Amino acid sequence: MADKTQLTKEGYKKLEEELRHLIDIDREEVKAQLKEARAQGDLSENADYDAARARQAEVEGRITQIENILANCEIIVEKKGDSKKVGLGSTVEVEYLGIDKKGTFTIVGSIESDPFQGKISNSCPLGEALIGKKEGDIVDVKGAKAYQVKIIKLTK
Repeated sequence: MADKTQLTKEGYKKLEEELRHLIDIDREEVKAQLKEARAQGDLSENADYDAARARQAEVEGRITQIENILANCEIIVEKKGDSKKVGLGSTVEVEYLGIDKKGTFTIVGSIESDPFQGKISNSCPLGEALIGKKEGDIVDVKGAKAYQVKIIKLTK
């Protein structure tokens, strides 16, 4: 059996909201589009019908994907007393050593990862290197080009 997908409470809630939207709104819109396209007659050369069927496949595929994630996930629970170490759900401010640059990241599971929003996966090189470390630690990050960061601030 595959490992459970790790999600923060926020990530779980967002997936539930997306699922509700897909089921209650998008699915109904697609049904209406299909009905309208069928009313146009011959389906063999009906671009609107083909587009609606493609959209239906996208919506149903995403619904299935989210249902599977939610059914096989583990909610990350913040552990009391261990808030001095970086873990899933931690927000970490780091300083990149040698280039005078800083960054703030929240460590999340791979499903929630969005580097442009400052959410990095616990399995990416930086996230993996930060897990278990504490404020003030200098961390070696292994990747295509290794580098070091210093943990400036840690919040849960």
